[in-house]
Amino acid sequence: MKPGNSLIKHYLQFKDLRAPEYAYLFERAAIIKQRFKNYEKYQPLADRTLAMIFEKASTRTRVSFEAGMYQMGGSVVHLTTDGSQLGRSEPIEDSAKVISRMVDLVMIRTYEQAKIAKFAANSRVPVINGLTNEYHPCQILADIFTYIEHRGSIEGKVVAWVGDGNNMANTWLQAAELLGFTVHVSTPSGYEIDPQVAGISSKDCYKVFKDPMDACRGANLVTTDVWTSMGYEAENEARKKAFADWCVDADMMAVAKPDALFMHCLPAHRGEEVEAEVIDGPQSVVWDEAENRMHVQKALMEYLLIGRVG
Repeated sequence: MKPGNSLIKHYLQFKDLRAPEYAYLFERAAIIKQRFKNYEKYQPLADRTLAMIFEKASTRTRVSFEAGMYQMGGSVVHLTTDGSQLGRSEPIEDSAKVISRMVDLVMIRTYEQAKIAKFAANSRVPVINGLTNEYHPCQILADIFTYIEHRGSIEGKVVAWVGDGNNMANTWLQAAELLGFTVHVSTPSGYEIDPQVAGISSKDCYKVFKDPMDACRGANLVTTDVWTSMGYEAENEARKKAFADWCVDADMMAVAKPDALFMHCLPAHRGEEVEAEVIDGPQSVVWDEAENRMHVQKALMEYLLIGRVG
């Protein structure tokens, strides 16, 4: 395929797919997960190769993509900026043209969204966003799948976002607009969500609350993230002071729905963005959520490479 070919489908933001495609992916993820649990061999991606490019280090992203690709019968090439020329001594456009001639799929975890967009524009194969400063679509894919597993459809539900107006928050807004639920957002002053960066067309999919307790009131799902994301370490001390009242605790969970779930994309800092009794408590589904990264990404890779199955 030539660069720009309309047959290539990339996954750079959550809104790159439509609601019916997500319904299909969640169904496929459930089937693929059940096969995994039953030790049923399923290798539709035999002879396919995934290139993983990391500018930001990762545990869950690497393990989930690498294990998932091997389980689907494919192979993996792991690249870091130390071991490749991506955007350093070679233009991103040139790297994309070369790498995409040798593999079938590329996952990139980097800083600026513009970098992955530039790579995709010059790629002959699908490109997946493994995380950028602006978006984290694979994580929200896993989070919503996890919610569906435990509570059914997320349509019409309320998700409380407590903490930084970061890539996770931006992606939750895109998901809410697309799939028909509402996000209650509470962030400290100076760390708000920017609707333009979030990439949503209206503000109807979310409500802003100054008090995180109010954001959690009546929520079906309460979720948060670290106060200092990768790349913002210099702001760590300032952020700890600013976010002091945005620690998800038992009181916040108590005002949410009685059957509300708690999620966190991990790694977590107990005593900072979440209290131990919450993340380790009965409403927490963070371990299912982490595992589900692999299952939804397997469904995503299958879809991007071979389309709908069955």
